[in-house]
Amino acid sequence: MSSEFQVTFDCADPRRLSLFWQDVLGYVHPPPPGVQLAEGGDPLSAWDAFLDELDVPAEERNSRSALEDPEGRRPRLFFQRVPEGKQVKNRVHLDVRAAPGLEGAERLDALEAECERLVALGATRVQRFEPEPLLSGGFIVMQDPEGNEFCLD
Repeated sequence: MSSEFQVTFDCADPRRLSLFWQDVLGYVHPPPPGVQLAEGGDPLSAWDAFLDELDVPAEERNSRSALEDPEGRRPRLFFQRVPEGKQVKNRVHLDVRAAPGLEGAERLDALEAECERLVALGATRVQRFEPEPLLSGGFIVMQDPEGNEFCLD
């Protein structure tokens, strides 16, 4: 039997980081409990209204955020505010499949194009690793806006 899981990010700014990863992965913010969004409705605005109704203080508003795969196949992402900053390299990271099925120069071109897009969203390029035949098709190590490492693979 398999288990469902979510990936949790400790961070300083859950809303900002969730917006970054929304753009990277094509995920969506879920609406508040019991709220049905109109077609094209903004889930973050719905959350603001929901928290207003609950009288949640402003300083607690950006304590957490979540993203879900709109197709329901991939794991949920959860972002929680923590007081301490990132200290060391991640022990677990995401591999973002930016060039599935591509090889050689076509693969590396696709990785570079995605890298440029993500840098424009606030990511940082760390290092490109060249292909090693039979072991790796090459990949690019990056960091999200809060310094969490991930790979374009």
